[in-house]
Amino acid sequence: MILKIGITGGIGSGKSVVSHLLRLMNVPVYDCDAESKRLVVENADIRKRLTCLVGKALYHKSELDKQMLASYIFDDESHLQAVNMIVHPVVKSDFYQWAALQAKHFSIVGMESAILIDAGFENAVDVVVNVSAPIDIRIQRAVLRDHSSAELIRKRMDKQLSDEERCRLSDITIWNDDVHPIIPQVFSFLCQLKQNNK
Repeated sequence: MILKIGITGGIGSGKSVVSHLLRLMNVPVYDCDAESKRLVVENADIRKRLTCLVGKALYHKSELDKQMLASYIFDDESHLQAVNMIVHPVVKSDFYQWAALQAKHFSIVGMESAILIDAGFENAVDVVVNVSAPIDIRIQRAVLRDHSSAELIRKRMDKQLSDEERCRLSDITIWNDDVHPIIPQVFSFLCQLKQNNK
């Protein structure tokens, strides 16, 4: 039986670093953000339903008008929920299919998602790992990475679950705070999971 790890964390927490380390430790990781962008373009059902929701101009041939979709989403909170209700079930189903293929070669797989808990994806995995860091460090990282302002990063953070809430709802927390070395933490929890999964 394949064991599925959910990797989550707020903006700038370093969940991608943990995913990268897991891949180096021979654990394939499904990137929800990248795969949902692919599915929004490639999946016929998503395309059909989003076109009905947003308008026929949303797709031109095989190209998605990202700006039009972003405008629709940010126009109203209910619009984001409507889009998520179309996209999230397909992403979850795609993850299950991907995990089933990986099961031929691996005993553990991961799923990385910033909104793992918010989107209800925690029931698609066996263990939820939260990557945590102090807010000031997270803002600093996100500003450098996204070339954005601290104010805009804070606004994006306000729309996500709080770090305290994520910690409470997770099975394991990894501290990526520039104090606790991250590699030993990832190695340790992975060894523990392998031991428990025997």
